[in-house]
Amino acid sequence: MENKNQANNTSLSPGEGQGEAKQEFNITVYTENQIGLLNRIAIIFTRRKINIDSLNTSPSEIDSIHRFNIVITESEEVVRKLTRQIEKQVEVLKVYYHTNADVVWQELALYKVSTDVIAEKVSVERLLRENGARAVTIRKDYTVFEATGHREETDNLIKILQPYGLIEFVRSARVAIIKDSEGFNSKLREFERLEPGEEVIENEYLNQGQKVFTM
Repeated sequence: MENKNQANNTSLSPGEGQGEAKQEFNITVYTENQIGLLNRIAIIFTRRKINIDSLNTSPSEIDSIHRFNIVITESEEVVRKLTRQIEKQVEVLKVYYHTNADVVWQELALYKVSTDVIAEKVSVERLLRENGARAVTIRKDYTVFEATGHREETDNLIKILQPYGLIEFVRSARVAIIKDSEGFNSKLREFERLEPGEEVIENEYLNQGQKVFTM
């Protein structure tokens, strides 16, 4: 479902949208892969003092087209106008915004724990399994576990491991798939199926330049 509504005025006034309830929005941006575009998109947010909670860039399902997934907590009115401003960038092809209920999303987290603790306390390994974590690296001094899920789930695992000497933790940016949309791919294919315009007719004077343009 595309939640972008037409708006004639895309500028954001100070305090605009403050009357609306704020919630997390997932902004999906389809772009050409151009150097400097990420910085220009980020400036749109920083100029308005809007914090980006998560930012992920990756290839899309279409060759040579990249996909940005940006998560912010704002009112829908502010998000709507932000998407319009992002679309003004020359390299941007399409922008969507959705609530968390409209997307399937995950984050990946890595946890480094002492291998000795894992070996001595069987309960720790059981807790990790119960929370969907799996070992990805095992060394004599430490073991790294991986878990995927929503922010609340990966945060909960931090609390579980802290009493056992959690050494290090890192979490990725959010990746999200739109539930009810056929995606940008089908729209692009529609353009490709359109009948091409008339073929360019070769200029009949092209090979007669010397003759035509000689006085």
